[in-house]
Amino acid sequence: LQPKSDIIASARPTTRRRTAQARQSLWLLNDEDDDDSTTYHTDDDEPEPIDADEIFDLIRFISDPEHRSMTLEQLAVVSAPQVTVAPSHILVEFTPTVPHCGMSTLIGLSIRVRLLRALPTRFKVDIRVKPGSHQSEHAVNKQLNDKERVAAALENPALVDVLETCLENVGRRGL
Repeated sequence: LQPKSDIIASARPTTRRRTAQARQSLWLLNDEDDDDSTTYHTDDDEPEPIDADEIFDLIRFISDPEHRSMTLEQLAVVSAPQVTVAPSHILVEFTPTVPHCGMSTLIGLSIRVRLLRALPTRFKVDIRVKPGSHQSEHAVNKQLNDKERVAAALENPALVDVLETCLENVGRRGL
C-alpha cells in the first residue's frame, strides 16, 4: 500500500482491469493491462458517454466530514437533480445542511477529488453551493473552482487525511 500522501500526488495512478460484466466502466487502462481477450477503448475511440446518474453514483456515498457515519445523500447534501452533465462539462450543486455550515468547502473539495479520481480528463468539473443555501456562497464557490486553491489544499497532509476519511466508503453500496 502507498502512504496516503502519495496517493494524490502520484503521477501514475493504479489502474484496474475491465471485467466482462463491466466493459463500459470509467477506469482508464494502461498498456501493461492489454491482452488479446478484451477490447479496450483508446484515445482514437469515441468517448464513452456519461450521464448525471453515473456522476451521482460516484458522489452519493461520500461521508459527511462532520457526521462521518452519514453520507452526503443521506443528509440531502447531494441529490441526482443537482447534477448536470454536458458533453465535456459536469456541474454538481450541493446543499449544505445549514446556511452557516463551516464544512461546505471541505464537502465541495471531497466531491471534486472524487470526480477528479474517477473521471476522464476531458471533463471540466464545476462544484457549486446551491444558490441561496449558504451565507458565504460566493466565497465557497470561488474556492472550490480555483485550480490553484484546490492544488494548495491538496498539499496539506492534514486536509488530505480528512478527505481520505470522507472518501473511504465511496465504492460501497447499501450503506
